Amino acid sequence: MDELPLRVPGEHPLNGTLTLPDRGLPAPAVVIASGSGPLDRDSNHRRARFDVARQLAHALADGGLASFRYDKRGVGESPGDWRAAGLHDNVDDLGRARDALAARGEIDPGRVLLAGHSEGAILATALAARGVPTAGVVLLSMSATPGAELLRWQARRIAPTLPAPVRGLLRTFRVDLEKKVAANHDRIRATTTDVVRMGGARVNARWHREFLAHDPREDLRRLTVPVLALTGAKDLQVDPADLRTIAATVPGGATTTVLVPDLTHTLRTQDGPPSMAAYRRELRRPVNQDVLAAVVTWCREVTGLA
Repeated sequence: MDELPLRVPGEHPLNGTLTLPDRGLPAPAVVIASGSGPLDRDSNHRRARFDVARQLAHALADGGLASFRYDKRGVGESPGDWRAAGLHDNVDDLGRARDALAARGEIDPGRVLLAGHSEGAILATALAARGVPTAGVVLLSMSATPGAELLRWQARRIAPTLPAPVRGLLRTFRVDLEKKVAANHDRIRATTTDVVRMGGARVNARWHREFLAHDPREDLRRLTVPVLALTGAKDLQVDPADLRTIAATVPGGATTTVLVPDLTHTLRTQDGPPSMAAYRRELRRPVNQDVLAAVVTWCREVTGLA
């Protein structure tokens, strides 16, 4: 495996890592999009090392596939302000990353796939729905629910898993978490700037407005390429039932869905009832090897390596 720096040019340049397999060049390749927020090329946040993109890139290289992963705007070595970028800007950035990868001599431009985790999966779907050339799409922990509805679902799902003292405080002060989330959505929708201050923090308002209004099913209906959708049965941030929605919405029947038992949104397994409080402990372990193997096997089959 060889790793090289790769810069995506443009008004908002992106810096990332091109990972190449030891043999078989020009190779099929995967552009990897990370989840929401200020995540770097490896899918890491300064307070949480998800490391999904890095581990996936290395697994793909071992399977004979190249990949490109990049720092989002305003993160790592990419200049800018991540808070000022909207959801559709992030789709555009993924498209520019795809083009930069496909232009490399080490890459077979006819066998470039898109892969994303969480928001990254939504970006990959949206880009493929535009008709951008791609050999297939990998959707890890993807929501097929409209943004506003998804965030309310998360509030309902997460509230019972909060620590007992927190649940007690919510009851004491009669705080309905779902209603509070919905009220915040109304405040966000009323904004007009890219960034606003809410609760003492600067919030990426443009991204939230676009996400709240976004329905991934509209993009899924326009896909014309093979799709792999994989979600964990203990995901608290995406409804695992959305796998059925993805399979039913993508036309042509070329969709493979995988529901992984005990897997959470971090792409690690968790014992007992699902809880976000266990994320810190989970992230000390590597990404589930069955997940990586499933993605690599599918990508090899789609690109003709298997």
